[in-house]
Amino acid sequence: MSRPIIVALYAPADRPERFEKALDAGADAVIVDLEDAVTASRKDAAREALGEFAALWSERSDSAPAVQVRVNAPGSSWHDADLAAVAALPAAFGVRLPKTQSADDVAAVCAVVPGREVHALLESALSIERAFEIASSGVAAISTGEADLRAELGVPAGSAGEAGLTWSRSRIVNAAAAAGLPAPLMAVHADVADLDGLEASCRAGRALGFGGRTAVHPRQIAVIRRAFTPDAAEIARAQSIVDRVRSAAADGSGAFLLDDGTFIDVAMVRAAERILASAG
Repeated sequence: MSRPIIVALYAPADRPERFEKALDAGADAVIVDLEDAVTASRKDAAREALGEFAALWSERSDSAPAVQVRVNAPGSSWHDADLAAVAALPAAFGVRLPKTQSADDVAAVCAVVPGREVHALLESALSIERAFEIASSGVAAISTGEADLRAELGVPAGSAGEAGLTWSRSRIVNAAAAAGLPAPLMAVHADVADLDGLEASCRAGRALGFGGRTAVHPRQIAVIRRAFTPDAAEIARAQSIVDRVRSAAADGSGAFLLDDGTFIDVAMVRAAERILASAG
């Protein structure tokens, strides 16, 4: 089973001098970006550089992070060429699909690059309303892209707009869980210098059920990982729950109680197992 993705780092596809650094930065996945990080005049150069990235990744594929390529949105003048370029890359490279509006958008991508993971970005009010439909369309994961969503909803940028995104974020988490997908990743925290704000936002996101976050700079990686990784006390309690259940099953006992008297039910066991899995 592949390791869970807690941190995914964006890397502009037209900056090949950053490829090696991105691969070695310590993220669980690298998102090679053909979309927002690349100007219109650099789209062709970015697409051509994908081969160089693939070669670097292949040299260390046993220990390299997972890779997704964020293509340009469906309907854009670059979308078809982006998918054609992805089709020539190693099969392990997934597609990050921005501005996904419906299950039909996902199906169209899968028809061009069959067998690859598709990670759908929901960036509009309509896509949030269709979150379960998209989550059930065969994608590997869903997540939000919040710059466009903030603009459409009239939610302020930065920490002032965090509360205004709570419902949309919860909708994404719920849709992913209902469809049997991994916990979603939060959208990027654009202010690279604001590490305190990043950590506070991450902890709030974890409380909503998110499993990690995308980063735009390597300095954000440690903060995100710390916020989304269970601490020693959480791990110890989760382990005690799992151990108690195993012990009770072995001796035929029907009493599932912790030393502090807390009754253990099936949901608590599942939650404990999830904590231990996320802790590695």
